[in-house]
Order: sequence, then C-alpha cells, then structure tokens
Amino acid sequence: MTPGRIIFLNGTSSSGKSSIARELLDILDDGVFFHLAVDSFNSMRTKRELGAEELDAALRRTRMGFHRSIAAMAEVGNHVVVDHVLSEPWRLLDCLTVLPAEDVLFVGVHCPLDVLVRREMARGDRPPGLAAQQYGVVHSHGDYDVECDTSKESPRECAQRIKGVLARRPRPTAFTRLRLGRQVSAGGGATSRA
Repeated sequence: MTPGRIIFLNGTSSSGKSSIARELLDILDDGVFFHLAVDSFNSMRTKRELGAEELDAALRRTRMGFHRSIAAMAEVGNHVVVDHVLSEPWRLLDCLTVLPAEDVLFVGVHCPLDVLVRREMARGDRPPGLAAQQYGVVHSHGDYDVECDTSKESPRECAQRIKGVLARRPRPTAFTRLRLGRQVSAGGGATSRA
C-alpha cells in the first residue's frame, strides 16, 4: 500500500491555517484529502473542569494522540492536510519521530503580530494574547518546504502555492532535514546536535 501524503500547516492561532486547509481540500484534485486539525481533537475532550496539572497531562496526551492519528491515516494511504500549532519544542520532535519524513510537505503559515491580534479579537473564540504568546515559538525551528504570509496572500493563493510545491516536492524534505539535525530516532528519542 502506498502511504498518503501529508501537508503539514504550522502557524500561530489565527494565522489562517484552517482557511488554507479548506481551500486545499477544494483545489487538490489528485486523490482524497482529509483535514485533521488539532482544534478538532481538543474539542473532543471532556468538558468538565480540570486542574492545571491534569489539564497539562491531558493536553500532552491529546497532542501525542493527534500526531499518531496523522501517521495512521497516512500509513493506510490517506492524504492528510494537518492544521497544527507547534508552540512547544516537544511537539515538533514528536512529529519528527512518528511521521514519515519524506511524505511530509512542511508549510510555514506566517502573519504579522498586529494582524494576528486583530484577527484574534474579531474571532472572539480564543483567549486574548494566545497568538502573541505563540508568535516567537512556532517557527523557531526555521526550516520549511514552503512558506506563506496570510496578510499578503488570500487563503486560496496560499493553497495554490502549496499545491504547486506539492507537485514537485523537495528532496530531502524539511522534515528529513530537521530530523537529521535533531538526530531523531525511530524509537522516539531525540537529541539536538550542537
């Protein structure tokens, strides 16, 4: 069975990842694609109040399960558009460990902070300051296969650019380069190379 392709959108909250994902599902015409969003996984969790420690543990397990769900979908031949926020270093390391690096097209979704703050306020469904908190962290690894700025391009334009790069995926991919740079093993361990 041929594994599915993974288009992995990474950016802060309110950067436009979900809008790009919807456009990709509309324009990608070479297979069936599924949009897997970390927010969707979060919304499946119990609604009862959790203490800080219990919530942190639940969120970590949720993210780890999300990463493995992406891998499982792709392993059986499904194409996946991932909508994620790599706001903690371990999240990227976990993805580098469990996802097939050569099948991932890694997309940086950028947007200036002032625009993110305006979008966040207009949405009203995110804690104030969330995008600002994530802003300096989500792109700190610094390597992508393709990048877009949603303050300069529409979601459709970003999707068109991603589609073009998907057709001629770079080799090695950003995930492969990042995996090698961090010496990630298939067993789940990771160390950063000095």
